[in-house]
Amino acid sequence: MAYQAGGQRPAPRPLPETPEARAYLEGYAELLEGVAFPSLVVDHCWDVVLTNGAFRSLFREVGPHPTAMPDDNFLRFVLFHPDAPAVLGEHEASWCLPMLAHFARTVESHGPDHGLQAIRRDIAQDPIMEAAYRHGLPHWIRAVGESAVEQDGAVRPLLHPDPHRGATECRVVVETSRTLEELGCARVTFVLREARRSASRERRTRRTASHLRVVPAAD
Repeated sequence: MAYQAGGQRPAPRPLPETPEARAYLEGYAELLEGVAFPSLVVDHCWDVVLTNGAFRSLFREVGPHPTAMPDDNFLRFVLFHPDAPAVLGEHEASWCLPMLAHFARTVESHGPDHGLQAIRRDIAQDPIMEAAYRHGLPHWIRAVGESAVEQDGAVRPLLHPDPHRGATECRVVVETSRTLEELGCARVTFVLREARRSASRERRTRRTASHLRVVPAAD
């Protein structure tokens, strides 16, 4: 299921415009460009602050979308972009459900927040995703364990557009410096690694991926 979330998403929360913050982010952007793996800096709403060339290369074949581009808001991309399953392998189980669960916990911990509530409204407009959010997630967490909600350290499949990589996996590494934390941001890196997956499995992943088709409702 491909769902186009909303007509126009809210403007991202502005970061502090102090000279020190701008200079730090400019330096951090240079640091990211020196990293071989796809890497991005996001705020608590997954609004994207910085990306590097490897990240842009990973998503270079993604088509346009009004609210869910990967370099705009990565959570929206995972949940709402119809091209997400073409890059994020085993999209529903390995990407959509864990990030939806992580989002639910963020909503609980942050309280009223304009950006988070906008995403929550878009989830509510998709009946299947809303059912997964309200009923399927508790069942899924019980089935897979609380650790599946954590982003840092998770190993997730990717379908890289570079034929030399193709079907592979990445370990998600989430980290923050003192200054990034003060800005309400964290760095997310997809550490690529080779995975022994057959071509038939890659085709099956591409063919059957959809938005939350198989999330069972809670009893």
